[in-house]
Parts: sequence; structure tokens; C-alpha cells
Amino acid sequence: MKFAPIRLLVLGAALLSACHPSDGKTTTQPQTRPPAQTRQQPQTDPQSGLRWMSVTELPAEGQKVYVLIGKGGPFRYSKDGVTFGNRERILPAQSRGYYREYTVKTPSESDRGPRRIICGGQPVTSRADCYYTADHYTSFRRIRP
Repeated sequence: MKFAPIRLLVLGAALLSACHPSDGKTTTQPQTRPPAQTRQQPQTDPQSGLRWMSVTELPAEGQKVYVLIGKGGPFRYSKDGVTFGNRERILPAQSRGYYREYTVKTPSESDRGPRRIICGGQPVTSRADCYYTADHYTSFRRIRP
């Protein structure tokens, strides 16, 4: 059995040549690889327990406000950037002054409307810990940084 590996090699070559056209040329078939495993990102933020959303899922007005937060303004409403108290206790508990709120204009509303982006952290232009509410603090989704 000393020559078994060579016999297998010869047998394999014979089988390969039987599968190829009979023009005497050997061609190499491309190896098909299984699709790469894509890392599934979690649907909820482990810190807050809230569902994630991307910036592109924000309404167009929210995307503009999100960019302005990173630049430090200018903001449309005088209350933008004020402390958000988190009285609803839906967002993770933080010390007073950690969260700030920004208005996302609702086109059909004549006032500020119910939509807000809430961001926490320092500096005030940080967007690493932001949340969106479309229903005036009744529910939130975490914005993926």
C-alpha cells in the first residue's frame, strides 16, 4: 500500500481528463465558493434594548438635523440643543445634562411637531449616542453611528 496515494492521483487525473473535451487540452474549472458569511448586525442595541436604525432611515429632515448636530448648528429652533430630561426613562439612565434634544421638522405641522433626535455625550457635537422619536418621546430607536 506504499503506492496508494500515487494510484489515487493517477485515478483522479484520469477522471478529470474524462470530464474535459477530447481536444487534449486540460482546462481548469473555476472553484465555486460558498457565499461569504456576512456578519449580521444585531437588530437591537445591547446597551439600550432599543431597535437600531440607520441615518438613511431617518426622514429627510432628520438626516439634515443629524448632519447639523455634528457641525454644532445652526439650528432652526431656539430649543434645539437644550437638555433632554429623559423623564420617560426609555433611554439609558445618565446624569442630568447628558442628553440634548433637537427638532426634526414635521412638514404637516405648523409648530415643532413630535419628531426629535436626542443625542448624548461630550462634546455636544457627538453623534455616538443618538436616538430618534417620531411620536414625541413615546418610543425611540437608536441611530447607528
